[in-house]
Amino acid sequence: MNIKLLSLVSAVALALTACDNAEQTQAPVQPETVIVKEAEQKPETAITETNVSNEDPYIWLEDVEGEKALAWVEENNKTSLGYLKSKPLYQELYDKNLKVYDSDERIPYVGQMGDYFYNFWRDGTNQRGLWRRTTLEEYKKDSPKWETILDLDKLAESEGENWVYKGSNCLYPEYKRCLLNLSRGGADATVVREFDIPSKSFVEKGFYLPEAKSNVSWIDLNTVYVGTDFGDGSMTDSGYSRVVKEWKRGEPLEKAKTIFEGEKSDVWVAASVAHDKNKAYKIIYQGLTFYTSDIFLVTDEGLQKLNRPQDSSFAGISNDQMLLELKSDWTIDGKTYPQAALLSMNIDDYFAGKTNFTEVLVPDNQTSISGVSSTKDYVLINTLKDVVSELHRYQFKDGKWSNEKVDMPDLGSISVAGTSDEHNNFFVNYNNFLTPSSLYYFDSATNKASVLKSLPAFFDAKPYKVEQKFATAKDGTKIPYFLVMHKDTEYNGKNPTLLYGYGGFEVSLRPSYSSTIGMDWLEQGGVYALANIRGGGEYGPRWHQAALKKNRHIAFTDFITVGEDLVASKITSPRHLGIRGGSNGGLLVGTVATMRPDLFNAVVCQVPLLDMKRFNQLLAGASWMGEYGNPDNEDEWEYIKTYSPYHNVDKDTEYPKIFFTTSTRDDRVHPAHARKMVALMQEQGHDVLYYENTEGGHGGASNNKQSASLNALIYTYLADQLK
Repeated sequence: MNIKLLSLVSAVALALTACDNAEQTQAPVQPETVIVKEAEQKPETAITETNVSNEDPYIWLEDVEGEKALAWVEENNKTSLGYLKSKPLYQELYDKNLKVYDSDERIPYVGQMGDYFYNFWRDGTNQRGLWRRTTLEEYKKDSPKWETILDLDKLAESEGENWVYKGSNCLYPEYKRCLLNLSRGGADATVVREFDIPSKSFVEKGFYLPEAKSNVSWIDLNTVYVGTDFGDGSMTDSGYSRVVKEWKRGEPLEKAKTIFEGEKSDVWVAASVAHDKNKAYKIIYQGLTFYTSDIFLVTDEGLQKLNRPQDSSFAGISNDQMLLELKSDWTIDGKTYPQAALLSMNIDDYFAGKTNFTEVLVPDNQTSISGVSSTKDYVLINTLKDVVSELHRYQFKDGKWSNEKVDMPDLGSISVAGTSDEHNNFFVNYNNFLTPSSLYYFDSATNKASVLKSLPAFFDAKPYKVEQKFATAKDGTKIPYFLVMHKDTEYNGKNPTLLYGYGGFEVSLRPSYSSTIGMDWLEQGGVYALANIRGGGEYGPRWHQAALKKNRHIAFTDFITVGEDLVASKITSPRHLGIRGGSNGGLLVGTVATMRPDLFNAVVCQVPLLDMKRFNQLLAGASWMGEYGNPDNEDEWEYIKTYSPYHNVDKDTEYPKIFFTTSTRDDRVHPAHARKMVALMQEQGHDVLYYENTEGGHGGASNNKQSASLNALIYTYLADQLK
């Protein structure tokens, strides 16, 4: 069974993924792509004048629910919503969006636990959602019968809480008892409650944790590993647990036995139990930084530290083979294993200290590994070849790994779901910019994948085309981007164009279908562009590491390069070019807006980081210093301050009317980043728009109505600005 250790730390590992999955799309890169070494990289568009000051006049906006701060939010919301909702286009887009988001024709994606396939479903009737399950036989039908396990709307009403479902952790291998994560309003912090599936009820006096950023993992029915806010300095500077305890049923939490303590400077510490068929492995993960960790095996003799580079990913255990994914070259016992390689070894040999690894896959310059999972007898490796997905099945036999490619449509994105260590069947989802998602079922009896369910076309794709382009950065690197546009688009510089980017945390943006982009933008005559800039993971660790810390400007200038290429090719012009990004992508668009305000006429900056002097002191910010650097270190602040948007916005510079969005309940990226930036720009006399949803968490919306409204606001703004 795949245990992908990053799944253990998903709240951290995905801490800054793009805030609106429906809006993500992606692009490929050429074989001759150049990655410039750190010493050779210099800012192409450096900012020399900064407004850095020891005094922050808007620090009061960091009081998330302070009376003064919320009054400021309400006033700005009233102004922005009044302006945008007065446009006839808003209601038209909202109605279309909600119809799609509430549609019963969406694919109900599932995960397998035992003999059942589980799904979480929201629609017009179930705004908060249903946790439900069915059998494989039923699921194969056009209209399967579902058994509701938990109705979140009824639960919220009966308990008077705005519960948002944040997932479950169920006890292997019967999956009858689960630890449910329930969030108030969509925040990352959750309440953990024990739930019994057969009786469909919460367990009386069962395991319970109050609201916190917790991690809990089953050891057995009466014992769990727990990391949470125990008080007395038990949390890291990043706001996650640094202490792991073994907690017995019926025992007060304060009496639980401490088994590991990390440092306050760690990102977080967690424990998990990995299962490989009938074997269980107790593992402790100590996140030293966002990209480095120590991993320990819990044994009867104590903790055994695993022999691995600290920046590698422990990718799983399958059929006694341990899988390790490298992020940098590793030389051990005279042999060097290359960056990005996936290695394996017999798990007992590995724990015994042997170093004779087998190379499962060594990606070439055009390829990266985007996912590793497993079935009963196979390891499934999802790769990106020039940012287009391929899926391969690997099997370890007679001391060697064999490989066969799973036959799937070309030029799209695929993702694996519904795997189990009980059989070799699994689900694969496929889509691209103009092709709605299709869910394939791979049947090991026939060794073929066939379409089981398909999403209907929510917009007519026939008039549009997709092209891949490459813009050349000043250092010679080819920066790929996708274009989605009408087949009759004229290259006259007048096309309203939206450029989307992310460029961080080794997150890859891939070609994907978005009904929202189709309905709200393409059908309005817009062109959509997706940039695959450095800082992302499209070409593996090297593509990501090229834009880390002091080289952060590489991500920004790559994005500017793509924007300039769109203008040079006369697809659009600065008057008609807009940009959008969320979270780390919010930092991206916020920064390039201060660097090159002349290049864009619309900026959608969502749940962003903007105050890079204080980002490490706000919520989970300290965990991202591995990406950006430490602003409290004078040497590192010297390069961070050259791009920090909050410190580089200028009263004498003309900016486009930027649209900032955030959420009061975002406890990952502090809403004060957007609040303070807006307050400062308003003081300087700039015209900006601001909307803060009082719910929604880091995604900006907690239900379909909020999502429909948020996107209607955004595309109404873009249409108005870029017309």
